[in-house]
Amino acid sequence: MDFSQTPFIVIWETTQACDLACVHCRAEAQPAALPGELTTSEGTALLDQIADLGAAICVLSGGDPLKRQDLLTLIRHGKQRGLRMGTIPAATPRLTEDVVRDLTAAGLDQMALSLDFSTAEAHDRFRGVAGAFAKVMEAAGWAHRASLPLQLNTVLSAMNLNDLEGLIALVQRLGIVFWEVFFLVPVGRGSAVPALTASQHEEVFAKLYELSRRAPFIVKVTEGMHYRRYVLQRQCAEGMAPPSKNGHGPIGISPQVVNAGKGHVFISSVGEVCPSGFLPLSVGNIRRSPLAQLYREAPLMRQLRDPALLKGRCGCCEFRMICGGSRARAYALTGDYLAEDPSCAYVPTSLHAVASS
Repeated sequence: MDFSQTPFIVIWETTQACDLACVHCRAEAQPAALPGELTTSEGTALLDQIADLGAAICVLSGGDPLKRQDLLTLIRHGKQRGLRMGTIPAATPRLTEDVVRDLTAAGLDQMALSLDFSTAEAHDRFRGVAGAFAKVMEAAGWAHRASLPLQLNTVLSAMNLNDLEGLIALVQRLGIVFWEVFFLVPVGRGSAVPALTASQHEEVFAKLYELSRRAPFIVKVTEGMHYRRYVLQRQCAEGMAPPSKNGHGPIGISPQVVNAGKGHVFISSVGEVCPSGFLPLSVGNIRRSPLAQLYREAPLMRQLRDPALLKGRCGCCEFRMICGGSRARAYALTGDYLAEDPSCAYVPTSLHAVASS
């Protein structure tokens, strides 16, 4: 797949409406929908454009996508166009066993639930609503009964770092196919949440790597691109050949690095197209310009796909082709989406050579 022409994954924020009040929320979601959300006909037309782009995966996110009355229609249309469809319902009373059965019947390939702590009290406090943890546990059982592949999403920050072992133990008991660990990017409400230091990222990478060696599910990292560097270093040190990824396993695995604007594109609830939901710089709106044109030709998108433009340590790093650093985190912390990723502790070989000369 040529990421200059085709995104591997498209995230459509179908709505910003959500009844949770998560302390880290990128979208700063509220119970009511924003004015001007894409209509059903605009949504199906968007799905047509995504399919025509050749994208592998489309995730209907939010807010809470269950707030949209046409969610099943959108899933069915995406499946008819050959897309692998995922969605991330919020753990609220809207999520019921009947809903899970309906999602499965509509052709949903994978459902994701958010789980950020191993205890109900801490998770509910993070998500802002009592009972959210219990709903996740309940919905996991419903997914299994419906034979719907289950994914768990975890936002990792300084708030739950000390609970990582508990989380690892819990996710291993829940029968999932995929654990996606999001490393906090300080945007939206998340700007007030303490993030991990660079050295703490390395400590977490070690634990995730060890888990990935024994777990029966995929462990995927989001906004921690330097995990790919860590894994390659470990595999080389252990005399292992890097595994081949063909993209045909559980939904969301790419054979090459996916980054903001590079294999990844985000469409907001009102049609704004951004490199990522965590890099909220619009390159245009699908109501005015075709998605293919915005993804392929927008100057910002082109810049993000060119590793020669990276600055600082990312620019001279020998791993820049398989990593590239979090462009979203670089922008959030420095104001420059081409700057080095401050969350990486690695010192490139070229800088070692300069220091020793």
